[in-house]
Amino acid sequence: MPRVAILLLAMLFIFGAVAGILVKVMPAPLKDSDYFMIGSVATLAALGVLFLIVVTTSRKASTDVLFRKRKKNS
Repeated sequence: MPRVAILLLAMLFIFGAVAGILVKVMPAPLKDSDYFMIGSVATLAALGVLFLIVVTTSRKASTDVLFRKRKKNS
């Protein structure tokens, strides 16, 4: 359970940081579509970091994370 809580807090922090940076970087008169894009990019960044964390910590022995070799039937 502590691992899930740490991941959740990390994702919330990353989302908030990216959203805050993008609000400061975007030009001043923000429209609804600007906030939509800021939220989308922040969500994408948080999920990307979550994917990288889970992939790197779940399979330490394997080098090919996304591909597995099939067993040969002979």
